[in-house]
Amino acid sequence: MEYKLLRLDEVLDRTGYSKSWTYKLIDKGEFPKQVKIGSRSVRFIESEVDEWIEQRINNARCPENTLN
Repeated sequence: MEYKLLRLDEVLDRTGYSKSWTYKLIDKGEFPKQVKIGSRSVRFIESEVDEWIEQRINNARCPENTLN
């Protein structure tokens, strides 16, 4: 399986969130966790981020499906 990995700045551009808010969501289990690829480098799996964004859009369009 082939994965595309995103840098944090790409994730922030896609979500519109700040770095601190993104990491708070990760800590709460509400955003896809990053993958450590080196001693000082992490990336996010593009498909997981895209799925997360799609879920937010679907929840906004169908309020009865909103996550608690």
